[in-house]
Amino acid sequence: MEPTPASVLTQLRKGTVDFCVLACLRSGPAYGLEIADRLRQDKVLFDSDGTLYPLLSRLRQQGWVTTTLEPSPVGPPRRYYRLTQSGEAALKVFIETWGRFAADVTTTIEDHS
Repeated sequence: MEPTPASVLTQLRKGTVDFCVLACLRSGPAYGLEIADRLRQDKVLFDSDGTLYPLLSRLRQQGWVTTTLEPSPVGPPRRYYRLTQSGEAALKVFIETWGRFAADVTTTIEDHS
């Protein structure tokens, strides 16, 4: 089976989107659709709202985010997600590791093309 751009993106997202969500929350609390909009800008990191809520639930179970329900100017209350200290620490480790990983991948690709 030949890889497609979509299948490659799926594999790349598996290890990174959780941390991109944490990065989105560093600037402050956000509700689900706000997070989705931030990630969806280029449709490379994120392309489906259906995958976001299970991801957010997983981050909450890991203790990396907390949630609160807050009134919405329109409609029902919104669940806001906030980064915890544990989530900030996990993001810090990812950022430190990602730089080395991305540089190594880039070097390998460029050296062998």
